[in-house]
Amino acid sequence: MSKISTSDNIVTSEIENGIKTISLNIPKKKNPLKPETMVLMLEAIKASASDGTKVIVLTGAGGNFSSGAMLDASMMQDFDVTDYLREKVNPVVLALRETPIPCIAKVEGFCVGLGFSLAMACDMLICSENAKFNQIFTRIGLSSDGGGSYFLARTVGYRKAFELIAMNQDVSAQEALDWGIANHVFPSDEIEEKVNELATKLANGPLVALAQVKSNVRVGENGTLAEALDNEAINQGKCFKSSDFMEGINAFMQKRPSEFKGK
Repeated sequence: MSKISTSDNIVTSEIENGIKTISLNIPKKKNPLKPETMVLMLEAIKASASDGTKVIVLTGAGGNFSSGAMLDASMMQDFDVTDYLREKVNPVVLALRETPIPCIAKVEGFCVGLGFSLAMACDMLICSENAKFNQIFTRIGLSSDGGGSYFLARTVGYRKAFELIAMNQDVSAQEALDWGIANHVFPSDEIEEKVNELATKLANGPLVALAQVKSNVRVGENGTLAEALDNEAINQGKCFKSSDFMEGINAFMQKRPSEFKGK
């Protein structure tokens, strides 16, 4: 196990058995997202390409995921929010989606505003029964950011997405599950174990194939049928050349569990 913490510990990154846990770590304030937080998150995600990470778990410390972007009086003057979103926030959202490594959001407690958007940027969202989601922006006269409109519109449809964002409507864990925002909901005392089980299964899986699955779903979500078909054809070619594919075939013929090496 390796553990890396930032100088002021607002983000921690820990790797164990190929599973990297990136934790937002300002628990007394429900893990608000400072500009420095976004920079450190991006560094941790990018480092995953070369540090042995097989799965990323994004979570928050102290029983809450995130209270959203940290706003204070100093940001109200001479603060270019457009540049900030383009330069600090958007690269993190894109990194979560574009990395070939599977990303899981483990959500407990409050998950609001930009925090909600970041959780939806992950490939899977697992939450505890006490999770509470809200885009919250319009409560203080803002619209949405971090891809919230993109992810919600594609998950719940235009009209429901508009309602959730415009009315800053609370979404319970059960509603998140029912509407397809969350993959699973678990009791608070089980979520750590359940997320670890899911992450371990992915980490022990055929990593080349999982990277192509992520690419296929991304193109399938946004592209045409022809684009999706061609992307699948290209990616299946990559899988055919992998040692994991040969291992999978041999294990199937020998009626034993596969032992994938991620190659």
